[in-house]
Amino acid sequence: MAKLILYGTPVSTYVRTVRLLLESAGVDYTLKKIDIFNGENQSAEYLSKNPFGKIPTLEVDGELLYETAAITEYLNIVFAAHKFSPSEPMLQARMRQIIAIIDSYLYAPAIRTIVIERLIVPSQGGKTDSDLVKKALTPAQRAVEAIESLAVASPYLLGSEVSIADFYLIPIFIYLSQTLEFEAITVQTPKLRSWWDEVNQLESVKKVSA
Repeated sequence: MAKLILYGTPVSTYVRTVRLLLESAGVDYTLKKIDIFNGENQSAEYLSKNPFGKIPTLEVDGELLYETAAITEYLNIVFAAHKFSPSEPMLQARMRQIIAIIDSYLYAPAIRTIVIERLIVPSQGGKTDSDLVKKALTPAQRAVEAIESLAVASPYLLGSEVSIADFYLIPIFIYLSQTLEFEAITVQTPKLRSWWDEVNQLESVKKVSA
């Protein structure tokens, strides 16, 4: 069995995406904490693993792999026999489409702005910038509603089987659901609300978000 080491900050949504796949596949791995909050990701040691200083990075028997999309695709093929990617071409395309929406349109307003301003800033003694949060609300809604239009949510995003798309969206919702804006952002997305109620109870989700 390959020796897997996952480098990253445990609270990172992208680290959690990879961990959800690993946990769901029942794969043994070691999580090595790289603290982005104290700049550890910019250390010479970590930059030798990932020249961009981003997380996560996966080490497989000494081979290094970075970028979440590459990591999840590799793990899904090698350790999960393609289990977390639909075989039907259109559903596979929908999975990649949802992931692209999350990366390009949802992550920034939802995590970098709303979650940071609502959860992180106050926890460090700061004051939430309400104007920033207000500006982020519409793009976050637009992205979530776009995913709603593509989702099957029966019970997972693409149907009866969990996919990599679920692993991408779950960590976003873990944090977003703790903000005051969650209700407004998801008011027009009943399928995603039902999906969230379902996936929130998965043991893998509870373990990764603990």
